Amino acid sequence: MAEIDFIIRNARLAEQETPVDIAFSGSRIASVANGITCDAPSFDAGGRLATPGLTETHIHLDKAGIIDRCALCEGTLAEAVRETAKAKAAFTEADVYARAATVVEQAISHGTTLMRTFVEIDPRAGFRSFEAIKAIRRDYADAIEIIICAFAQEGLTNDPGTEEMLAEALANGADQLGGCPYTDADPAIHVTKIFDLAERFGANVDFHVDFDLKPEGSNLGAIIAETKRRGYQERVSIGHVTKLSALEPDAFAEALAALAEAGIALTVLPATDLYLNGREFTHLVPRGMTPGHRLIAAGGIATLSTNNVLNPFTPFGDASLMRMANLYANIAQLGTPDDLATVYDMMSGQAERLLGREPAAIVEGGPATVVLFDAENPAEAVARVAPALCGWRNGKRTFERPPARIFCSSGG
Repeated sequence: MAEIDFIIRNARLAEQETPVDIAFSGSRIASVANGITCDAPSFDAGGRLATPGLTETHIHLDKAGIIDRCALCEGTLAEAVRETAKAKAAFTEADVYARAATVVEQAISHGTTLMRTFVEIDPRAGFRSFEAIKAIRRDYADAIEIIICAFAQEGLTNDPGTEEMLAEALANGADQLGGCPYTDADPAIHVTKIFDLAERFGANVDFHVDFDLKPEGSNLGAIIAETKRRGYQERVSIGHVTKLSALEPDAFAEALAALAEAGIALTVLPATDLYLNGREFTHLVPRGMTPGHRLIAAGGIATLSTNNVLNPFTPFGDASLMRMANLYANIAQLGTPDDLATVYDMMSGQAERLLGREPAAIVEGGPATVVLFDAENPAEAVARVAPALCGWRNGKRTFERPPARIFCSSGG
C-alpha cells in the first residue's frame, strides 16, 4: 500500500451499508476499507454519504448575476434573449470574471466537481466573456474541472461573423461547440453549420433546442439525422427540448427511442423550463419540463442541470444541483427510493456519461476526489436537499460547510 497521508473515517458509500475509511496518498486513493490503522491526519465523516461530487452539464457562467441590469415584464424566452443581448454588449472581462467566480464558488460549496459552461461568442460579446471564463477555469482548477462550450445563442446564419468567431474560440481553448437553432432564421442550416465546425475541430456538440410547448416545428429530426450521417453518436447532447413534454404518449415514446438509438443525450433544466414555459395558459398551466428520467428507462442518457443563475432566463438560483434535483423530483412526481436514486444519477453518473466520461467512483487507485453530503444514501440526499459538508479534489481540501449549531435552553 502507498504511504497514507490523510484519511476520511466512517464514510458511507452509496453501494455499501456500513461505513468505511478512505485513505489518501497524494492525489490518489490508497485504500478503501474498514478500520484502516494509520497515524495520518483524519476527518470523521460520521457515517455521512461520500461521493466523487456532482456534475453540472449545462450552465451559463458568462451571463449569471445580471438580473439588476435587465427589465423583466413578460417573463418569456423572447424577452430573456432580448434583454440578455442588450446587457452583454456592455460586459467587460473583469465583470464576467467577478460574476462567474461567485457562481463557481457557490457550485463548489454545493459539491460540484465537474462543470460544463456555455460561453456566448458573437459580435456583441466579442471574446471578452470567453477570456474571462478561461481565466476562471485556470484559477479554480484545484477545486473544479470546467469544460468550455463556445455557444451561438442568437443564431448563426442571421448573425454575420459569429461562425468565424466560434472557429477562433475552438482554436484557442474552447472544448466544445453549442448551437441554438430556435433563434436562427434558418434552423436547419444552423444545425448543419454547427456540425461542420464541430467536425473540423473534433469537438462534441450541444444544441439548445425546441424550447416551447408546441408539438409541431421541431428541429430534433435535423439533429438526429446529422448525428447519424456524420457518425457523431455519443458526442451530441441537447438541452431543454420542452416540446417533448407536449407530445402524446406514443409520439413521446417514439422520440425517446430515436434519441437513445442515435446516442443523443438530453439535459433538463427544471428551474428555467418551469419559469419560462406555459405563460400563455390562463389555468391548469403545464409544467413545461420534459421527464428526462424516461429517456434513461428507454436506454438513453439524461441529466438535470442549473442553466442560469439570477438573469432573465432564471431570476433566482444558487448553483445547487441537489436543490435542482429535488425540484425535478417534485415536478416529475418521483418519490420512491429507486426513483430518487435515478434523479441523483442524473447529476452524477449520467451527467459524466453525457460529457464523455466514465462515472467516477471512490475506489483504490482512483482520484482522491470526495464530497461528503449530510445524508446516508443518494435517495435521501435528493429528498432532503442534503447540504454538502466538505470536499477534496485530487487530495486537496476544497471547501468546508460546517453543520448548523442550534442554541436553545433546555426544555426541563
